[in-house]
This record gives sequence, C-alpha cells and structure tokens, in this order.
Amino acid sequence: MSTHSIIGKSIPLTDTPGKVTGLGIYANDIAVPGMLFGKILHSPHAHARIVRIDTSKAEAMPEVKAVATGRDTARPYGVLPIGHDENALAFDRARYIGDNIAAVAATSEEAAERAIELIEVEYEVLTAWTDPLVSMNAEKDWIHENRPHNIEKEYKHEFGNLEEGFAQAAFVREERYVAAEINHAAMEPHSTLAVWEPDGRITVHSSTQVPHYLHRTIADVLELPMSQVRVIKPMVGGGFGGKSEVIPLEVITPVLAKKARRPVKITYTREEVFYAHRGRPITIVDLKMGLTREGKISAVAARVIQDGGAFGGYGPVTVLYSGALLGALYDVRNLRFEGRRVLTNKPACGAMRGHGTVNVRFAFESLLDMLARDAQLDPAEVRRRNLLQAPCITVNGLRVTSYGLPECIEKAVERSGWREKNGKLPYGRGIGIACSHYVSGAANPIIRSNMPHTTVNMKIDRDAAVTVFTGASDIGQGSDTIQVQITAEVLGVRPERIKLVAADTELTPVDLGSYSSRVTFMAGNACLEAAKNMREQIFAAVAKKFGCAPEALEARHEEIFVKNDPAQRMPFDEAVVRAIDFHGTLVARGSYAPPEEARGGKFKGAGVGPSPSYSYGAQTAEVSVDPETGEVTIHRVVAAHDCGKALNPVSVDGQVIGSVYMGLGQAMQEQMEWNEGRLMNPSFLDYKIPTTLETPPIESIIVESEDPEGPFGAKEAGEGSLAAAIPAVANAIYDAVGVRITTLPLSREKILAAIREKRKREQAAGGSKKTGGAA
Repeated sequence: MSTHSIIGKSIPLTDTPGKVTGLGIYANDIAVPGMLFGKILHSPHAHARIVRIDTSKAEAMPEVKAVATGRDTARPYGVLPIGHDENALAFDRARYIGDNIAAVAATSEEAAERAIELIEVEYEVLTAWTDPLVSMNAEKDWIHENRPHNIEKEYKHEFGNLEEGFAQAAFVREERYVAAEINHAAMEPHSTLAVWEPDGRITVHSSTQVPHYLHRTIADVLELPMSQVRVIKPMVGGGFGGKSEVIPLEVITPVLAKKARRPVKITYTREEVFYAHRGRPITIVDLKMGLTREGKISAVAARVIQDGGAFGGYGPVTVLYSGALLGALYDVRNLRFEGRRVLTNKPACGAMRGHGTVNVRFAFESLLDMLARDAQLDPAEVRRRNLLQAPCITVNGLRVTSYGLPECIEKAVERSGWREKNGKLPYGRGIGIACSHYVSGAANPIIRSNMPHTTVNMKIDRDAAVTVFTGASDIGQGSDTIQVQITAEVLGVRPERIKLVAADTELTPVDLGSYSSRVTFMAGNACLEAAKNMREQIFAAVAKKFGCAPEALEARHEEIFVKNDPAQRMPFDEAVVRAIDFHGTLVARGSYAPPEEARGGKFKGAGVGPSPSYSYGAQTAEVSVDPETGEVTIHRVVAAHDCGKALNPVSVDGQVIGSVYMGLGQAMQEQMEWNEGRLMNPSFLDYKIPTTLETPPIESIIVESEDPEGPFGAKEAGEGSLAAAIPAVANAIYDAVGVRITTLPLSREKILAAIREKRKREQAAGGSKKTGGAA
C-alpha cells in the first residue's frame, strides 16, 4: 500500500458512495400497490398433535385472499443438509408454544387478525419436554420420532493424553457453569415482502443475513426452479445471527403470495420475534482443568449440554464450536470435549454473536482465574505463560496464521492499570481479566458444494463509473463500505466513483451469507482479486500507450502513472476509454475459497472450527460491588482486539464496543424466563437489555497483527470481543468481594446470597475477606 492509501482510514459507514442495496430501506418499511397483510396463527401448546384444522370461516371473509396450513408447506427445510426437520407451518404436530399453525393474507392487518381468530384447531396434547436434563432421558413422546431420547447430536473428541496431563497438574479444579438463554434483541423485527409476478416468478424482500440460503429454501418449499425466485436483502436493522438461517415467515409469506397471486407482507410482532428466536441456548458446562506449578495448562476436559429447542437448525454447529475453539486461544496439549445438543419443546436456538463459543469461554476463563489464584500467580501472567507459538497447528488441527494475543494482553494490562490494581483495591472494588477469540469465517461451507464461498463481479463502461456486484450482506457491520474501500485502493480512485450493488440474487453472484465474521475476510479477498484483475486490463492499455511494462505502472489519485517517471501519467477516465478500446467493456471477477490446509482434520465434527484466520482479544473490567445489596457497577472496560489490519478503524472500533456491550448485557441482566415452555418475558419491557445509562466507558484498543492471507492483512472484528466481557466481569466481582458466581446472569440476588454465605464461612473459620469458593 502507498502512503496515500484509503485502507486504514475511516470513511463513513452510512454514506458509501453510490451504494445500492435492495430498495435502500428496511424490510418493514417496504410497501407496494395491492399489497396484502399476512398474519400467523400460533400454537398455545408446547407439544401437541394437530388432529384437525378448519379454516372455512376465515376463508369466507371477503377481505381474506389466501389461507395456508401445513399442507402448503409440506417440504421440510433446515440450514444444514443433515437437519431438514422444520416446516414453515406445522404439518403434523406443534412442537413449541408459538409454533406456526396456519396463516392468512387479507386486505388489512385488522382483517387478517380477525381471520386468524376464526380458524379452529383441535389438538391432542402430548408430553412437553422443557428441561434439557430431563428431555435427554425421555423414553417416549419424542419431539421428533427419528431423534431417540430427544438427542439432536452427540460428539466426543479427545486429543493428547488427559490422564498424563492431569497427573502433571499441581492444581486441579472442576466446576459446573450454567448460562441462561438469551435473545439477539435486534431493534428491527423480522419482516418479509413477497411479490408474485404475472409471469409466475416471485420476488422476496426479506430482512435476512443469508439471501442465498433463503433463495434455495423458497425454491425448494414452493417447488419452483431457482430461476423463478429472486431474493433481495434490503437494509437490515440488526442481525447478530438471528437472521442467519431461514425464519418461518420468510417461507410463509411467499406461500401466501403464490396462493393469492398478490404481494403479501408479514412483519413479526416483538413477541413473535422472541418465539422465532434462534438465540444463544441454555448451556450447561462441566469443566475440569489442570495447572502446573509454573502456571501451564496441563489438561482440559469439558462436557457441554445445550438446550437446542424444538428443531435442529444450526444445532450441531453450535455445540461443535463450543468444543473446537477450546484449543485455539491458548496452548492446550491435552483436551477432551463431550458435547450434546438436546431437543426441547421450546423455540429453536441457533447462531448468536460469538456463535457457540461464548458460554464455554465464560466457564474457561473463570476456572483459569481460580487456578491462577490457587497457584498464587497473576491471572494475566498465567495467560501469557500459555500463549500459542504462531504460526502453528493446534492440538485439534486448527491452523493459526496470525496471533496478536500477546500484544492484546500487554495493551489491556497497561491501559487498565492492572498491575497497580489487581488484588490491591479496597474491599468492594475489583478488576478482572479474560481473553477470547473467534473465526474469520468458516473454512468449510454449510452446504455441500465445491463452489467458491463468495464471488464479486466488477464492471466499468465508458463513463468510467466502477460498479461492484457482490452477494455479501451488509447487516450494519459496514461490509459494503469495506468493499468500496478495497476497490478504490486497488484502482486508485475516489470512493465516490464506485457503485455497489449488493445482495440481490438476480443481479449479484453467490455469497454464502453474513455470519461467522466471514465477510471482510472472504468477500474482501474476492473483491481484492476482482479489482486487481480489473486493474490489469487498464494497465495493459496504458502500458501500450507509454511503451512500458504494466508492472511499471501505479494507480493513485484518479491517475495512472509510471512509477519511475511520474511525468508520464494519464487520468483514470482516459485510461478506461483506452482500455475499453483495447478490450471492449471491462468486466472482472474475483472469488474466494479457503485453502485446503485451513479446512481441519478428518474426524467426525472436524469441519466445524477451522477458519482461514482467527482474531484474538484481551479485556479488563473494573467494578464495584455493594456488599449489602449485591449491586454491581461496572466502571470501565478496556478491550484490546487483534483484527489483523484495521481497514476502517471507526468500523472496527464500533464492532469491538458493540461486542463488549452485548457481552455485558448477557453478563449482568439478559435472560429468557421460561415456565413449562411458555416465555414469560417476550418484550423489551420485561427482557432487560442495557441502556446507555447502564453501559460503562468501553475503551477499545486496535491491535494489528497483519494476517498473511486476509485482504490487506485484515481479519475478524465483529464477534471476538464479546466472549471475554462476561468472565472479565465475573473475575472482577471475585476480586472485589471474594465470591465466584458460576451461573449467568450475574444477578445481584446471586451475588448477595454468595456474600452472605461467605460471611457465614468466615465467621465459622475466621477467613479473610477475599477468599471463597464458587456460588
């Protein structure tokens, strides 16, 4: 890169020049002439056989133009090829309170709601399995007949020698950690508009992170050729994983549009969003860890049980991530993981920011902190003593190409004043540290295919405007801006010259979606390749004019010039015309697929966890705890994040702060509260997310390790910082008042109960203020 590079500069995320993304508005704001309004009838039972559905009264309403039931969505679907177990409308039984039973399309929302109330359903109530520990031992009434004992998937992986590893340990601890179920809480609800075209084609505008998967699913369920289905992703008001698989309304809406031969739109209510869910599952982690006297982790054994809800969804991937990434943060040579994904009669869980890794990282970093205290070692120093020696291959076959964790730890320790504060603050005040990491996209695709993970096309015509066609989905993280920056950098032009057409399956090439922090790395590399191919065509024409080799040229500041003779230069517009005269219309293509060596091992489940690159981070949290009430105040968080190369520092800064914010919400207050399969807090009045008043100052530190395979050295920035926030706070609470909380959220009630129990022990044993076990 030259000293005049646009890479590494912060251009506005919301003002990407010429950007075209669907209609340029949010899905729930789109309306078209003749549009009908859809509403869905939901099950009142957690588990019930559907004996009879009578829709005749609803169909008799003159305002109703279409009614659909399970017969209209009989083809099952699922995001993974191994788990097609979901119907958009229940076909034979309801599997959770809120399951979709029937849908109507009417000329007004009010008419659609009245019609829903007229549909009669007879149910035969079945045993409801709502506790995963009970559900996994069920002997009958299984949620899916082909899933005995309600077990979706089980995995067991072992690497190294566990017995020998624990024998080497001077300190061994074993604890159970439990994390509550949480929701993405995106501000925009799910919304889909389906337009039935006169020629039998259907166009679907949907708030989705995965236009390609949605395209495939709609075509399959409606039994249409993919060429007759078009999916457009408009602007997305928050995804965080909740829109990374097909949600029932995205299928129900086109089904109604096909039946009515009219446009139909469905927007979920907030309660429906909670029941559609796909959030982070209840997770039970039994973790055992050994530490040598020198502070080296000698062995780790983890047993994880996840409450997956009623359908498979991303389930196998979620549970595998929780084990695979145990081995890619620190140098762990002896590792065992047992994972079990259990079905229950609740809404399906799925991918959420930091997919699969967050709850296990809370357990790991908390237990590591306990062992460091046992060994009377500085918790930050213990983490330093267990660093990987990158580049390397981990014990479970993950390839690490860049590793900025050492600098992240040092930066966080220095900025926070860790050395002056750790164990030295007055009672009630404490500081904690934790580390985390995440993938830069999955090295193996979800679908079984050898096609590239992403492709970018580029076109320049005689007006010299650069048009980039990308299937990548910008869901607010700024990936559209990044692709414009990359194109501008390579071609040496202003961003204002570039038009971006994104996420329209009729116009743009296939991209597998916006999930697993893959877009900057993968779509960025594809865009980089396309731009370089375009530049080669332009340079060939200019080199012919200047009588030099194309390699002697450089593009910068809207001009092409000879590097060793800058007087020979040509405006970009003129260069384009010459190239078109030389080549015809300029068209270029770039694609990306991870290298074979990044795709992991050959054992069962080895496909989940491998990534072309991993991000790393370290965080400190400083808190105070009122010992009389258990109230926690988080005063400051310092988060250092290794993003490879910050292509847009403002974007990276925002992603790190947003990740920490979501982690603090899960740490302190977020929890879906269940009662026999019924969600008791399906609204933002009752499901508490942090406000600005509850959010402490979050100081982000960008660490640049320059990944050798990322575009200009870039890698993940949007998810990796979340997981460290939770254990950093938990460890700070211990430093403040000497109690360990092993269940999430870290509520004041739990903390106060632990403090009172600790006082009882101290009174009985005469112990010190800051010693105590888990609570």
